[in-house]
Amino acid sequence: MNAEPVRAGSVRAGKATGDVPPVHPLWLRLTHWLNALAVVLMVMSGWRIYNASPLFDFRFADEITLGGWLAGAILWHFAAMWLLVVNGVLYLSINTATGRLWRRFFPLSPRGFVADLKAAFHGRLSHADPRRYNTVQRAAYLFVILDLVLLVVSGLVLWKSVQFPLLRELMGGYEAARYVHFFTMAALVGFVAIHVAMALLVPRSLLHMIRGR
Repeated sequence: MNAEPVRAGSVRAGKATGDVPPVHPLWLRLTHWLNALAVVLMVMSGWRIYNASPLFDFRFADEITLGGWLAGAILWHFAAMWLLVVNGVLYLSINTATGRLWRRFFPLSPRGFVADLKAAFHGRLSHADPRRYNTVQRAAYLFVILDLVLLVVSGLVLWKSVQFPLLRELMGGYEAARYVHFFTMAALVGFVAIHVAMALLVPRSLLHMIRGR
């Protein structure tokens, strides 16, 4: 006689807990953290490679580089590169196939970007709905995706310049590709720094990326 009320209560409890979709699905969280690992390894080993033949009148401290010496840094760099490429292709493929890419990153308008940027500077940018990216977030994430693509393409020119003559010409030559690679790396480091700072300011977003909820 009491079966129906119990069932109804269970349904309500299920709706309150288990039926609510996660903010970030498992595949997204896994690709996010693998991408973070690949970026850290690539940047630190890249700094060691840069130190062997610097473009500018400075070098990175050995303590923040990876590889110990040039050959070791190159091995780390290539390993991280393949992780970044495979993981990135998987991320973009699933995002596109599920339609998430269009839902989360578009529409994107200059007016919306300026409005959200002003709100962010005045501390009035809402984070009430973690499933919705504001225009600044959309622009930042699309920027870093394009930046990573350019980073990989310029890296291919530096790695296999003879095998990719078209890419080399598009980069403006081998030496120009070195500058493109350096500045795209610098842009990536800048994005990561801002991304980490924002995660610390809104710690709930970090929990969502760890637990999904």
